Amino acid sequence: MTGKRIVITTFGSLGDLHPAIALGLGLKARGHHVSIAVNEFYRRKIEPEGLEFYPIPPERENRDPALIERILDPKIGAQTVICELVLSFVRETYSNLMQATQDADLLISSDFVFAAPLLAEKTGIPWVSYLLSPSSFFSLYDPPRLSGFANLPQLPVLERALNRAVLQLARLSTARWLQPIRQLRQELGLPPGNHPLFEDKYSPHLVLGIFSSVLGKPQPDWVSQAQITGFAFYDRLVPEQKLSAELADFLGSGSPPVVFTLGSAVVRRAGNSYTESLKAVKVLGCRAVFLVGVEEFENELPPLPDGTIAVDYAPFSELFPRAAAIVHQGGVGTTAQALRAGVPMLIVPYAFDQPDNAARVVRLGIALQIPRESYRCDRAVTALHQLLSNPTYKTIAQSVKERVDAEDGVQSACDAIERTFFKLM
Repeated sequence: MTGKRIVITTFGSLGDLHPAIALGLGLKARGHHVSIAVNEFYRRKIEPEGLEFYPIPPERENRDPALIERILDPKIGAQTVICELVLSFVRETYSNLMQATQDADLLISSDFVFAAPLLAEKTGIPWVSYLLSPSSFFSLYDPPRLSGFANLPQLPVLERALNRAVLQLARLSTARWLQPIRQLRQELGLPPGNHPLFEDKYSPHLVLGIFSSVLGKPQPDWVSQAQITGFAFYDRLVPEQKLSAELADFLGSGSPPVVFTLGSAVVRRAGNSYTESLKAVKVLGCRAVFLVGVEEFENELPPLPDGTIAVDYAPFSELFPRAAAIVHQGGVGTTAQALRAGVPMLIVPYAFDQPDNAARVVRLGIALQIPRESYRCDRAVTALHQLLSNPTYKTIAQSVKERVDAEDGVQSACDAIERTFFKLM
């Protein structure tokens, strides 16, 4: 089999981009020519890895505080992202992807690139879709707990009939958002299609669940072409990035610290998270590392006590295994790295899939959860004391780590892609 030309496209934060880079590097190592089509502001991460870059809109990262506040609002966050950041550019995205996929043998897309299924349907290019968390499958048997999405997190474990009613309400309430897709389909001469957030996000040939089976297993109502691969790990701002000398010295100078991070998106609207966390660190008397965001999103912190350090960024794969516990927002990329590290977690979810990821990790017995609106020093102290003093959390976390380590998401995804599309070529 000779190398094929493959285009991967995605949208979102670093938690969305990093699996695309990991998959791209895996396919490149197998001799394929890989391009990644993503927002212009990620070019500097992709080209140094030897992957070809194609831009899709928006060109600039919008840091407007009011917009970020709406994005992280559990009631309107999903609508804000879909309507203001994705669908307002869907025609331009389609045009750019058309250019990126000229002479390509395969298109691979995540679920928020709504132009990708239309392009595959219009041109006939073979297409793989992928999802990064179990909640994206919207299963009746394993219903998602998505903050602000049809009130799912407020509902207890339900019978499938009630799950069906809830998901149907979600389908109806989001249908009006998606008129730009229906209009573009009409302009392209395509049939009306189904719901873009439900049926139409699935490739008819192969759907990859790029997450670990410890978070979720296939359900009876998943599409038959879905396969779980395991996580696809990548966590560098630049190739071969390591811990800074300052952070490495700190980690080597004392006991394992508690690591506090809000990922790459939530960090921009940290609110009282860092101040309350600092108070908790002082009460507990523990060492701590605060990840406060890359230089464009610096957060102001009060004076730090002894045994505490704040850094812009650090590769999670280098830092997390040296932590006593990890406090984070529940993004699937951060959660994946914490699971891989085998360390107990305290999760403070904000929006999107974060409440669902938190619930799944808590069920594993390796984490505790505090609602974002209830995050205060006293609650953080209580939860962290429990995580640090009860060795059961660490024992189970190490057991889960072994299961995650046994999976190879990149190689499994590459195997599935080559087996499905290239085995006869």
